[in-house]
Amino acid sequence: MATGDALDFWRVESFEPNRLLRLVAEMKVPGRAWLQFEVELNSRGAVIRQTAISIQLGLAGLFYWYALYPIHYCIFNGMLHEIAAIAQREPGAGIVANLRQVSENHCSLIA
Repeated sequence: MATGDALDFWRVESFEPNRLLRLVAEMKVPGRAWLQFEVELNSRGAVIRQTAISIQLGLAGLFYWYALYPIHYCIFNGMLHEIAAIAQREPGAGIVANLRQVSENHCSLIA
């Protein structure tokens, strides 16, 4: 994976192996959106932090964000838990190469 690569409806904006993956949305939304994953190693394994960031334009953008907030939270939280499960089952997979244990995971949505 490298900066500029396409990933479904996202494009890699920033990638630091074993530390950071930031995706920018290429889907049509009323504003701009990013999905960011950060990995911090600690004494128990690692913390995976996922943050959805949205800069919405106008009333339509605010309506879009708050109307879909519960759905986005469920989707992103499920995605984060699956990433953590894969990292624990298959060390060396994805953005968390060499990760042996996920001690915590956090999902945040920011408007």
